[in-house]
Amino acid sequence: MLRSLPMAYLAGLRIREITPEQATVTVPFKYLTKNPFRSIYFACLSMAAEMASGVLSMMHTQGGRVSMLVVGLEAEFTKKAVGLIAFTSSDGPRIAQAIAESRATGEGRTVVCTSTGTDQAGDTVAVFRITWSYRAKK
Repeated sequence: MLRSLPMAYLAGLRIREITPEQATVTVPFKYLTKNPFRSIYFACLSMAAEMASGVLSMMHTQGGRVSMLVVGLEAEFTKKAVGLIAFTSSDGPRIAQAIAESRATGEGRTVVCTSTGTDQAGDTVAVFRITWSYRAKK
């Protein structure tokens, strides 16, 4: 991760779980991720949320050339993010379908992936909706 995503490495992001259906990425509250309000800076939360759907996308693009790009982002913050926050995206099947359609048609497809961040007590702290664009290359 240090070579490919140095800021994610420095922030302490870790992939906790990954299957073809879902992925979970954690981000800790620490010196490099904190904001002046004693919670995790929203940009660090965004990195973890994006990575949860991004690793699913990367998993499903293997075996062929497919470009992938974030084209939209929406977020809701519901609770102060302190401690270890886990972002889970369960959009693997929808991502796989969009990529398969792009490979079959040669046209681009978009998917709005939801990454939900929860704290150690299980309370939701943030919900991110990340719009991914996929296009199979010839």
